[in-house]
Amino acid sequence: MSQETFETIRESGVVAVLRGVDEGDPVAVAEALLAGGVEVIEVTADNADAPGTIRRLQSAVGDEATVGAGTVIDEETAQSVIASGAEFVVSPSSHADVIATCNRHGTLVAPGIMTPTEAAEAYEQGADLVKVFPAKTVGPDHIGALQGPLSQIPLLPTGGVDPDNAAAFLEAGAVAVGAGSALVPGDAVRNEDYEEITRRAERFRAVVEETREV
Repeated sequence: MSQETFETIRESGVVAVLRGVDEGDPVAVAEALLAGGVEVIEVTADNADAPGTIRRLQSAVGDEATVGAGTVIDEETAQSVIASGAEFVVSPSSHADVIATCNRHGTLVAPGIMTPTEAAEAYEQGADLVKVFPAKTVGPDHIGALQGPLSQIPLLPTGGVDPDNAAAFLEAGAVAVGAGSALVPGDAVRNEDYEEITRRAERFRAVVEETREV
């Protein structure tokens, strides 16, 4: 694992999930997020050209942002996004071949889990942190419950996280939260309303900072 990547995710507190960003300008979206203080950007593999988008972002904002890939569910896709410059790989579910591929390349990997058994198995297979997904289904209390017996496993709740509940997830023990449409809404991307994306990024970051000051 890249310890530097892990620390960046932890310090940022927010991972911006870009799905459908190919409908607009991915670089402009990334710049808007950076302007709002969110510097960890996940390009989902179901975008039209995720590897190409990752390369574009690395070229344009790679010095400021940490760019990774999400929705990676097989070894072939993992290889492709890593070759394109992904600094971390996230999955909605847990796949041993994806974990092994990322471990082999020294790329941080966060498979998706829901239960304690899934979390423990993914971590034993080499996960660096685990994505609790969909987080809204179980809520912040689930994060706290997992942290009890599995405090050694960093948790990244994603799916339904917004500025109104992000603090509760962080207070429950999450190392960071992943946010998609609540942070990068599709209409803002299509309408090139980058100021709205920056405002949302600022709000998320404010929640992170306020929570950690307590």
